[in-house]
Amino acid sequence: MKKLLAALLATIIVAAVGAGVIIHDLSRYAVTPVGNIREPVIFEIHRGQSFASVTKSLEEKGLVDSRRKWTLVARYTGHDETIRFGEYQISPEMTPLEILNRFSRGDVLLHKVTIPEGFTMRQIAARLETAGLCSSEAFITLATDTQWIERLGIPGETLEGYLFPDTYFFEKNPSEKDVIRTMVGKFNNTFTQDWEDRAAEMGFSVHEIVTLASIIEKETGLDAERSRVASVFHNRLKRNMRLDSDPTVIYGIEDFDGRIRTRHLREKTAYNTYMQRGLPPGPIASPGFSSLYAALYPEDTDYLFFVAKSEIEHHFSKTYEEHRRAVQKYILGK
Repeated sequence: MKKLLAALLATIIVAAVGAGVIIHDLSRYAVTPVGNIREPVIFEIHRGQSFASVTKSLEEKGLVDSRRKWTLVARYTGHDETIRFGEYQISPEMTPLEILNRFSRGDVLLHKVTIPEGFTMRQIAARLETAGLCSSEAFITLATDTQWIERLGIPGETLEGYLFPDTYFFEKNPSEKDVIRTMVGKFNNTFTQDWEDRAAEMGFSVHEIVTLASIIEKETGLDAERSRVASVFHNRLKRNMRLDSDPTVIYGIEDFDGRIRTRHLREKTAYNTYMQRGLPPGPIASPGFSSLYAALYPEDTDYLFFVAKSEIEHHFSKTYEEHRRAVQKYILGK
């Protein structure tokens, strides 16, 4: 009996020691970089992919050198049931535990895309497609869907002007709806209730202010000029003068080739502000913060005209005669 107890105790001790060795080995494995890579690797976990399948893929790509140890660490830490699908960047110095934590948190790789101020809806769609984020065609279809636009609470017939220009970070293959919600959400966060109240005080709707801001955006790229350009348009609107804005004319031209001609200025379109009085029916591009602010808070001036005197600066005039002389000087070179 004593021999049996001794043998049993010896077995328990060996098992305990063995278990301790295994646990120590796994603990060391969990915090030691074990991947056979030298550069960061992009690894994708697909929706519905099993943990076993993920582990196999990691091993095949040289990101895990022991499927058994990796699986045991994941089970002991509970990560085998919490990984999230998505695209991840894995660096050579990352340990199994760091990789598992990243998978569980869903720290997916984000793709950066910058939408410049003054981009039109179609330019935005093209930029997103080039970045590999969206189908340009699908984006435009959704951005011109009146029912979808109404659900977003946007007052226009399209989303032109309401896709806020900014730098965005998206996961791989976002839906067009998610991208649009993000960009429109950025616009809504920018155009605050105070701004809506300001527009109402001025006698403008939000849509009219966004439209005016988009024209300001296209007329000047100089922040210091925006409020002065805005003052010209506000002054002309108050006097029921035509805005005479080339960018609005260009927006109304299909397949514009980069050169505006006299016949374009005489063509009757809804966006030709040389022929139509008041604002065009909607924005002609996506205005940024500065142009929106300028439309709401224009400089107090008596200017009614401006003309480009360099690639970025304009000359402002109060009378037509002064404007005519500026045109001769800066445009005609007389």
